[in-house]
Amino acid sequence: MSGPGFGRPLAHDSVLHRRNPTVKLAVLLVVSTVVLAVVDPWTPLALWGIALVAVAWAGRVPWRLLARAQLLFGPFALSILAVNSVTRDGPVVGVLGPFEVTGPGLTIGLSLLVRTLLVGTLSVAFVLTTDGARLMTSLHQHARLGARPTYAVLAGYRMLEQLPERWTTIRLAQAAREPARGDRRGATPASGHRGRSRADGGRRLPASPRALARAAFTLLVVTLRQAERMAVAMETRGLGAGPRTVHAPVALDRRDAAFAAVTVGVCVAVIAAAARLGVLASWGSALA
Repeated sequence: MSGPGFGRPLAHDSVLHRRNPTVKLAVLLVVSTVVLAVVDPWTPLALWGIALVAVAWAGRVPWRLLARAQLLFGPFALSILAVNSVTRDGPVVGVLGPFEVTGPGLTIGLSLLVRTLLVGTLSVAFVLTTDGARLMTSLHQHARLGARPTYAVLAGYRMLEQLPERWTTIRLAQAAREPARGDRRGATPASGHRGRSRADGGRRLPASPRALARAAFTLLVVTLRQAERMAVAMETRGLGAGPRTVHAPVALDRRDAAFAAVTVGVCVAVIAAAARLGVLASWGSALA
């Protein structure tokens, strides 16, 4: 199964797809804020495991896609572990080349590593189950976000969604022009394929730094021109000049409240269980 395009949720329906985007965003911020005070590795590890299972079930996110998301956040998480392990004071538990690894640094580093994966998993779940238009409409309805920033951000969001397709179109146009240039210079088909990457249908795309730079510059120019036309069009139509109606309102009901209560309740229950078992640690106790 291929992943969704940039800025687009998974095409299927799920429990998380049907929840109000404003509620999901609020829950994500609350959980991320709560785990900021936790510095032991066991509490975020338990939350991370629960989050993986919940996202795979409630959001119907494939496990392969979740694994790829962990790989994206992995290098940053490992860098946090490495920096904290060798820069914090405390009893030395190992030596890594010229660096001394301390016990408190290793514990805090592991906690921050797992916390990064936890917040990354929740963020990926939000992106993969939330449509941009529904998010901005919900923020306009339920978070009282003004019409001007709502429609401006939504227009920018739609432009970002179109960037991958626009990039592909530009690259295919380059591939269509390159053979003609090679023929005019007397190049053979075999030599014209050198330094190119394979595209769909057996066509090869120019892969030289110069070709990529030309494509990036073309994409920038086209996007800036579209943004200018869009800004003029919104101002001409009186964006934010008065009260506006919503084409497709986003509902907010008891199921959204239940979702928020269950998610935050599970987070609090895990922290309470960690405190009861004696493994919970905060910044004050870890640095004491």
